[in-house]
Amino acid sequence: MSVLPDGLGAAIRGTARDIADIVRAAPDTGRPVPRLTWTFGETAAHLGHANALMAELAAGRPRPYGDGTPQGIAAANEEALSAFPERAAGPLADLIHDQALAFLDAVEERDPEEIVQTPMGPCDPARLGAYLLTHMLGHGYDLARSLGRAHMIDRERVELTLPFMTAAMPRAADPAAVAGLTARYRVRLWGGARFGVTVADGTVTTTTGPFDRPDCTVLTEPVAFLLMALGRIDPVPVMATGRALAWGRKPWLGPRFPRLFVAP
Repeated sequence: MSVLPDGLGAAIRGTARDIADIVRAAPDTGRPVPRLTWTFGETAAHLGHANALMAELAAGRPRPYGDGTPQGIAAANEEALSAFPERAAGPLADLIHDQALAFLDAVEERDPEEIVQTPMGPCDPARLGAYLLTHMLGHGYDLARSLGRAHMIDRERVELTLPFMTAAMPRAADPAAVAGLTARYRVRLWGGARFGVTVADGTVTTTTGPFDRPDCTVLTEPVAFLLMALGRIDPVPVMATGRALAWGRKPWLGPRFPRLFVAP
């Protein structure tokens, strides 16, 4: 029996393969990446390095990385990039793919209840796998956009990220955005996945299931949800095109929801 939930291992394997194919197709790894300050090669290098970090964590070899805040992780990312000069497409594609497979091999040796410390807090093996998938999907999207190619994010993969996404939300909350706000959200994705988010006293908490009498219900298309959460797209056009809707006692809280968080 696999340590990872059904479908997660296949999603990690398939996403790594999809990204490696995109990286190998890059004619110039010095090209810019939309919405990032990194080049294509720097983004691919970061992704390969991050996959290697996840494989080491899965193998029981903890490595400090940042201080758990978005700012601390960003600083650690820049430090890691400066220490890893590889920018050629072929080696980076191999690194991204091979380290994702190394993660899958290592994680199956873990106790399903074992907790490891990660840049975004404690994770059991299943949540660690969701973390890896989330990170690969975000940067896989970046790399695909840079080349004008189709990305690999779909509803099934987004739903597999939710154990990590819901756990990471309290850490990713923007202190200025949540200050003074009291709100209870019920978040639903097209297809059935749902969770609850409460904001009170400058603190965000999440629940794996919805709760009764939310102030605002947010219904969103899954791919749009992930891309908004990762800071890849702006919520205004998403709502304007009907890919996200809000209703309830305080529906005006809906457009505010994506802006409560800062992507690491």
